[in-house]
Amino acid sequence: MRNIVFHEPEVYETYDPVRSLSHAWDCIRVPIIVPLLRIAVYICLGMSIMLFIERVYMAIVILCVKCLGKKRYTKYRLDAIKEDLEKNKNYPTLLVQIPMFNEKEVYKLSIGAVCGLLWPSDRLIVQVLDDSTNEALRTLVELECQKWIGKGVNVKYETRNNRNGYKAGALREGLKKHYVEDCEFVVIFDADFQPEKDFLWRTIPYLLENPELALVQARWKFVNADECLMTRLQEMSLEYHFSVEQEVGSSTCQFFGFNGTAGVWRIRALNDAGGWKDRTTVEDMDLAVRASLKGWKFLFVGDLARVSIWKKWHVIYAFFFVRKIIAHWVTFFFYCIIIPATILVPEVHLPRPLAIYLPASITILNAASTLRSMHLLVFWILFENVMSLHRSKATIIGLLEANRVNEWVVTEKLGNAMKQKYNAKASKRPRSRIRERQGLSSSSDLGTSELSYPTKDDNTMTREVCRDLWALMSP
Repeated sequence: MRNIVFHEPEVYETYDPVRSLSHAWDCIRVPIIVPLLRIAVYICLGMSIMLFIERVYMAIVILCVKCLGKKRYTKYRLDAIKEDLEKNKNYPTLLVQIPMFNEKEVYKLSIGAVCGLLWPSDRLIVQVLDDSTNEALRTLVELECQKWIGKGVNVKYETRNNRNGYKAGALREGLKKHYVEDCEFVVIFDADFQPEKDFLWRTIPYLLENPELALVQARWKFVNADECLMTRLQEMSLEYHFSVEQEVGSSTCQFFGFNGTAGVWRIRALNDAGGWKDRTTVEDMDLAVRASLKGWKFLFVGDLARVSIWKKWHVIYAFFFVRKIIAHWVTFFFYCIIIPATILVPEVHLPRPLAIYLPASITILNAASTLRSMHLLVFWILFENVMSLHRSKATIIGLLEANRVNEWVVTEKLGNAMKQKYNAKASKRPRSRIRERQGLSSSSDLGTSELSYPTKDDNTMTREVCRDLWALMSP
């Protein structure tokens, strides 16, 4: 019995994956995660401050413009130019281009609206650039053109055997036609745009007054803004762009981007800038950058000496860096990733004024241009956060010139089809007063366009545009 040795029973611990993960997280959080997250917080806070300063600056400028009532275009003698045109009958020849691609629902509306523009018929050429792949639809569009030709409108129906360059390629080929040689200005309307009849009378005189003016960009609203919640949210984002960004850029003699439609170009300026190029799917912004850096002036109806350093700095910093890169990256990385991550890592302190008050101020400044939709502010914030993912991705794709940089996806235009279906259903049931107040149609001074789900983001900036800008920055 004395040789008997008693051993303590062995205790076998069961494997707990939760404890293992928790232990692994504790091991990497302090030495690795905390420093990286702190750096990310500082970077995002810096970008947020840059964005806030830019928004406050634009708010101050737009308030001065509204209070003083002096927009850039008010200095032109519009009425005197109109009287001179009507008296001397020296109307310039205009080319109106309507690029379209399988626009089944809206081709009649756009062609009809353009053919109804007030301008001498012998000084107006309507060019329908049809890249449709549906042969039956091509026939219908051609028949619509023939109908207006029979009414005395000079309509040219042009097609191509390929879609090289997409919209830019179609516009470029259209300007090569022999009958364009006598045209002094070109007006561009997308297939979903419906200009008012006096559009030309309210834009062309500005170009006649100032020979250094290359572009007159018109303001418009959206015919289907009240279609659903999604279109209302998109309107909130785009209202800020038109009523603030474009107006500030025009009023302070700075750069603003061409919107691709409802714009009037001086053909000589367009050619001087190198014409339409299909190196990028954001051909409108690309052309605007090149023309602006050539020294041409823009006017938003709504001066460059030969381009100054301040002008170049504004194009690179304010227009591209802050508005097209920082604005989307801050929204996605800071609000959607960094702030939630700080909750899991309590060692990283995020100052409340920078985490709450600064984003709230930026949001209010952005949404203030659409007061009628302020009650949708929470939904708009969610919408912008989701869209920031796609916009950030588009920015990275464009900057890195990835395979998808020149991918073109056309959003189907429905025109009034959805509205007509809704009206048919609504006529069968009584309409509430609340719905009547919310369903006010969006009118426009110079025309209406259609909101759609965004598929082509203007942040897809190609390497060639960046190279042009930096080349001009060098002495």
